[in-house]
Amino acid sequence: MERSPRPGFWKGRCVLVTGATGVVGAWLVKSLVAGGARVVALVRDADPQSELYRSGVIARVSVVNGALEHFGTVERALNEHEVDTVFHLGAQTLVPTAYRYPLPTLEANIRGTYHVLEACRLHGQLVRRVVVASSDKAYGEHAGLPYTEDMELRGRHPYEVSKTCADLIAQAYYHTYRLPVAIVRCGNVYGGGDLNWSRLVPGVIRAFLRGERPVIRSDGTYVRDYTYVKDAVRAYLRVAECLEDDGVRGEAFNFSGEAPVTVLRLTELLQELMGCRHLVPDVRATAAAEIRHQQLSTAKAREVLGWRPAHTLEGGLRETIAWYRAFLEDHGS
Repeated sequence: MERSPRPGFWKGRCVLVTGATGVVGAWLVKSLVAGGARVVALVRDADPQSELYRSGVIARVSVVNGALEHFGTVERALNEHEVDTVFHLGAQTLVPTAYRYPLPTLEANIRGTYHVLEACRLHGQLVRRVVVASSDKAYGEHAGLPYTEDMELRGRHPYEVSKTCADLIAQAYYHTYRLPVAIVRCGNVYGGGDLNWSRLVPGVIRAFLRGERPVIRSDGTYVRDYTYVKDAVRAYLRVAECLEDDGVRGEAFNFSGEAPVTVLRLTELLQELMGCRHLVPDVRATAAAEIRHQQLSTAKAREVLGWRPAHTLEGGLRETIAWYRAFLEDHGS
C-alpha cells in the first residue's frame, strides 16, 4: 500500500525549484504552493505559455532570474531566501537539441548540477534535503532490461552523457560530503503543459487536433517507458518527504508507468482515443543519437517509498488530450 502523504509537511517550508517553467517543474510548483510551501523559482527565460504562468501560480512564488551556469545566482537564491529544500529539475531536456549543438546542454546539465550541489553544500546549515532530476537516459544502452538502480550508468551521446554525469556528481556529493541528496530517474514524462512540439505526445496530439498526419522522427519501433506528469510530481514529493528515512538518502529511484510501448503503438493509442485512425503517421526514420529500447523497474520505489503510479497510460493520455484540446482552442491553433 502507498503511504499516505505526510500531513502539513510542506507548510511554511521554503523550497527552491530549478526548471520551474518546464512541464514537471510547473506542476511541481503548483503542488507545493497548494501544500503551503514558500516557493522560489529559478527562471532563465519567462515563457508566458508555460503552465507556471498560464495557471497564475507564478504570482504566488518568488522568482530569481538567472541561469544555472552562473554560480552566484544559484548561491544567492539559496542564501537570501533561506531555502530548506531544493528540487533541481533545471536542464536542457531535448535530445535533438543536444545532438545539433552539445555545448549548451553540457553546460546547463553538468555545470548547472554541480553549481546547485556546491551551493547546497556551502549552505548546509540551511538546506535539509535535495532532490536531483536524472533520467532513464542516464543508463545508456543495455541489453538486459528493465533498468534497475544498480545498473552501470553509461550514456554515450551528448544528452545521455549530460544526465549520466549529473547523476554521478549528485552521488559524489552524497558519498564525499554527506549532502542530503537523492536522485529521481523517470521514464519519458508526458502531460499537459509540455510545449516542446518535437516530443512525441504533444506533437502527435497537436497534429490530430489539426487534422494532420503526425510526423514520427524514428522508425516507430523504439520502445519507451512513459510517466504521467502528475505521477512524476508525486514521485519527487515522495522522495523529498522520505529523505530522512533509511535507504533513501544518497539513493536513486526509478519511476515510470511500467507500460513500455513502441512509438507506433503509442501513436495508435492516441489515434483510438481521439478518433483519428484515418490520419496515418508520417514515419521519417531520421532520429539520431537515440537509445532504441528503454524500460524501467520501479520495484525499489514501491518497496522503499511505497510509491506506485496512480494513472494508467490510457488514463494519463485522456487527461493530456483534454489539456491540449483546451490549450489549442484558447490559442486558435
